[in-house]
Amino acid sequence: MSKSGEVSWKSENLGKRRWAFVVFLGILILHGLAILVFTRGFLLTRTELSQYSHCSDIQQSPCFSPPQDDQMVNHSKGCWTKPAVDRIVIIVLDALRYDFVAPSTFFDEKKTWMDRLQVLHKLASQPGSFAKIFKAIADPPTTSLQRLKGLTTGGLPTFIDVGNSFGAPAINEDNLIYQMAKNGKRVVMMGDDTWVQLFPQHFNISHPFPSFNVKDLDTVDNGCVEHLFPYLYQEDWDVLIAHFLGMDHAGHIFGVDSTEMIEKLEQYNGILEKVVDVLESQSGPGGLHENTLLLVMGDHGQTINGDHGGGAPEEVETSLFAMSLQKNPSSLPSETDSSSCRLDTEKRKICTSSIEQLDFAATVSALLGIPYPFGSIGRVNPELYALAAGSERWMQNYVNVLCMNTWQVKRYIDVYSASSVIGFSDKDMSHVSDLYAQAHDNWLHTKEAVLNCKSESCSTLLPQLKKQVEAYSNFLSSITALARSKWTEFNLKMMGTGLCILVLSLFVHIFTIKKLDKLCSCYLPRGGDFVVTFEAIFAYAAVLIRSFSFLSNSFILEEGKTASFLLATAGMLQLRHAIVKKKMLLEGLLFVLVVPLLRFGIELGQSKQAVNSLFLKSFASWTVSVDNGTNLWIYVADILPFLALVILAYILYYKSITHSSCRGIFKLVAVGTIFASSLIALAWALDGNLCSPSTVIVDIKAYWIPRIIYFIGLLQLFLLAISQLFGKEKTSGWEEDTIVKVTAMLSAWSSTIIILSGKQGPLVALAAVIQGWCVIRLMTLERAKNDYYDSSTSYSSPVAKWSLLAVCLFFCTGHWCAFDGLRYASAFVGFDEFNLIRQAALLTIDTFGFSHILPVMGLPLIVACRRHPEVQAEKRKSLFFLQLCQVYLMYGLTMAISMTLTIICVTIQRRHLMVWGLFAPKFVFDAVGLLLTDLFICLASLYYFA
Repeated sequence: MSKSGEVSWKSENLGKRRWAFVVFLGILILHGLAILVFTRGFLLTRTELSQYSHCSDIQQSPCFSPPQDDQMVNHSKGCWTKPAVDRIVIIVLDALRYDFVAPSTFFDEKKTWMDRLQVLHKLASQPGSFAKIFKAIADPPTTSLQRLKGLTTGGLPTFIDVGNSFGAPAINEDNLIYQMAKNGKRVVMMGDDTWVQLFPQHFNISHPFPSFNVKDLDTVDNGCVEHLFPYLYQEDWDVLIAHFLGMDHAGHIFGVDSTEMIEKLEQYNGILEKVVDVLESQSGPGGLHENTLLLVMGDHGQTINGDHGGGAPEEVETSLFAMSLQKNPSSLPSETDSSSCRLDTEKRKICTSSIEQLDFAATVSALLGIPYPFGSIGRVNPELYALAAGSERWMQNYVNVLCMNTWQVKRYIDVYSASSVIGFSDKDMSHVSDLYAQAHDNWLHTKEAVLNCKSESCSTLLPQLKKQVEAYSNFLSSITALARSKWTEFNLKMMGTGLCILVLSLFVHIFTIKKLDKLCSCYLPRGGDFVVTFEAIFAYAAVLIRSFSFLSNSFILEEGKTASFLLATAGMLQLRHAIVKKKMLLEGLLFVLVVPLLRFGIELGQSKQAVNSLFLKSFASWTVSVDNGTNLWIYVADILPFLALVILAYILYYKSITHSSCRGIFKLVAVGTIFASSLIALAWALDGNLCSPSTVIVDIKAYWIPRIIYFIGLLQLFLLAISQLFGKEKTSGWEEDTIVKVTAMLSAWSSTIIILSGKQGPLVALAAVIQGWCVIRLMTLERAKNDYYDSSTSYSSPVAKWSLLAVCLFFCTGHWCAFDGLRYASAFVGFDEFNLIRQAALLTIDTFGFSHILPVMGLPLIVACRRHPEVQAEKRKSLFFLQLCQVYLMYGLTMAISMTLTIICVTIQRRHLMVWGLFAPKFVFDAVGLLLTDLFICLASLYYFA
């Protein structure tokens, strides 16, 4: 080729590359706009009002003002209600399951983690019932931010805040901590640093500790212990908050049924025993803790494998233990007593009750006598109030407390409905007003009866008080039910607009694919006739079947199994064709045999009983392991990952280093990946029993090896970018060159993804390589069977199988579309300290590496391995470029179709009981997956279209 012709050819190629990048970037922007608009309509937060409650507001209420006794210490004076306690000690045990606290006799089957907090059983069983165990019910989502926000504001959580769980913003609306600080309560905090992020200027003294390193079970807990006991002897506080995190981290890393979890529970039992001893030693008349309330509580529960975030019973059911140091609790009327009593394993009678976490802010506010948070819709719990009040006239006090409670909630609902864009309907507001009017009318009679009676012994007072309590409770229960059913303000216009934009993107995909079909026909001798084959029909059907399955919550839960079934069906069809043609029998059989292994990984990874499985170990991210008593399985589990790693390294060596087309930077990248693989093997060897666990070895294994691998990966990507910018462009052999570039790119990403995935990584990677190779080889069989390879339909079957394989890889690596399906420990592989950007990047690579990054970057192999010898050499590269664009557009189309059906699903199911626990997380994962796919397709267009 002449110099002028070469320049002209390069200019034409550069124009095509820019054209492809512009198209893919336009689709990315279109998808981003659609998701953004839909999200603004679907994941709207409730309107947060700027109003705050004030002491002076009581003058507007119809309730009694609290008595101001000059003998009371100044900081103990009541504001809205008469204080029931002087001091409160709040010990938060993160991820405290209900069955960690309640005796095992309350459950059908005893588990190893039950009956470990014996000190709580002992206190709850003592005569007089000055201590009690509650089952505390949280509202999903059950991430830490939502629970702390809900506990302190008394409002329902909003789903959009889940994204802030790793960088909690300060709470701007009225809350319990603000009211404590404003009304002279001296608050001391220690433990989880999320508290100081949410309330940066509200604590008199704070001792925060970093909370995001889930591998660290002890730093936060040791810090709490260090500061907790000295403060119990001091007078310079009114509310003490100690937030322990070890149990939550033990669950994430090791699961509930683990030695580490049992050790944490026993450690907490010893700590609580010492806390109670210190409090009781100073609880006598005139003592420092004469009128102190101890609360031991969880913010949420956790599943059997230590996850939380959704709405499963194990996640929303936590516990609250309350103990009054007055030891003179009031007796409850049977109408308000929800206790359930049984004998524990020591034959002691223990009674438990239930409490909504929604009621926590209002109840604690009433006990301290401070204003309730303006946005609180909870009810002052009668059992907890009676336990702490310890007064013969507690019923009269409680009725007045409920009066303030009801008035405050009614005021909030009125302001919210007037201020919010949508608010509540006129019918709902009318019903609320009627209930409040009935309670208020009844209060006028109750108020008169209270003024006429100086004790609760009046024959007519107690029935009237019970009637008043029932009236207020009906109103508050109605408000809670109304808020839970209509709290989220769905903007259907924005949701519909987002859906329409996404549907428009589908037509853009289809139009562009068909346009490229016509352009391809110009380069092919037989033209570009559009032929629909059985393989193409099945490919379209598979994509649609999987997408429409999202309309059912059951199929969303079983999405991985659905994808593996469709992939297996495609494999059986290919095997049938191979048998008929007597070609590619090995590839067809291998493809079919690997699918059950992927299905096994899916079953194991998603099993809620995975922690009890024979194939699970305590290594972070290593899903498949064994029981220590089974030697054969131990050897298999140890050898298989190393064997798979060796096979992958050999394949890379054989295909890259020994290949004549691989030279320069590409060969250097391959060598770097083989070296990184040896480092991974070394890390796993050091993790075993081959070496003594010295400090140096632990540092090398846990920190230096992962960081070196990350550095190698970044350096490899940098070198590939340099080669793309400054490398000499070839005018022939594009297919071989593309195969080398794909191999280099996949190897650059693979080491980081494998070390984040743990010992399952090489096995999953090897399965992906085998299946990808089979898909590419079986294309030849389809070409021999059908003479239609000049149309986009020729790629429909391999692209569909490629996308189904990607879905299977996502689920067989132990992920699923829920926030408890994220492996947070992977974000800290190689690091202990928390950095938002770094940890978010590592978590994203672990979550979407196998299922999105590698499939997208490896997709050009489908085109590069398909040759067109009948096409003239000078036209072959243009044809290759057009078909590669087609393949990427088709792959993006399958993702966009799935996202479209997901959006339709969440729109239809927006009032479903599982919308926030299942449908919304599915939407978030699919949205992130689609945008990542589009982004990497854009990057691939810059890298491959040279």
